[in-house]
Amino acid sequence: MKQKKMKKFSKKGIDKFNLIVYNLIAINHNTFFERRLSMALYDITVKDNKNKDVSLSEYKGKVLLIVNTATGCGFTPQYEGLQKLYDKYKDKGFEILDFPCNQFAGQAPGSDHDINEFCTLRYKTTFPRFKKIDVNGKNESPLYTYLKEQKHSFLNHRIKWNFAKFLVDRNGNVVERFAPTDKPESLDAKVSALL
Repeated sequence: MKQKKMKKFSKKGIDKFNLIVYNLIAINHNTFFERRLSMALYDITVKDNKNKDVSLSEYKGKVLLIVNTATGCGFTPQYEGLQKLYDKYKDKGFEILDFPCNQFAGQAPGSDHDINEFCTLRYKTTFPRFKKIDVNGKNESPLYTYLKEQKHSFLNHRIKWNFAKFLVDRNGNVVERFAPTDKPESLDAKVSALL
């Protein structure tokens, strides 16, 4: 009889312990996700192509197109379309943020200076260009971790290639993700609708 009571007590004690542990995990889990959800695009700091910190809060109130680019890619001629889109809407509160990336077949091998020179001389680009980054993997930029959490492609969070594009509204919400094959001209109506 004593043994039965002890087993019953032990089971109750274990159940209480499990309930306490479960609640602690749930509280920490919710706090973690609340922190993740409360993180906004404007909380992120990136480096410009001269290695200076730039807070994305500088772009509050603007519509953004964030693009990972490369200078030696089959999609590199999209720089021309990006510049046309920028010229058309920059005075209405539109910015293109260019993040060179060398993760795809080594198609952005130059230094930040070389990449900037290539783009400005060959494609006459005038939109902001930032330091070369990784968009996937253990060294990926926190910006791309955030963007991919907000809008991931079918079956996968990973960026598949150069010239993937993220469209962000004036409130910092990531509203759409576009594939590298989506030409800048095809985004005109979507950009215009947010301005």
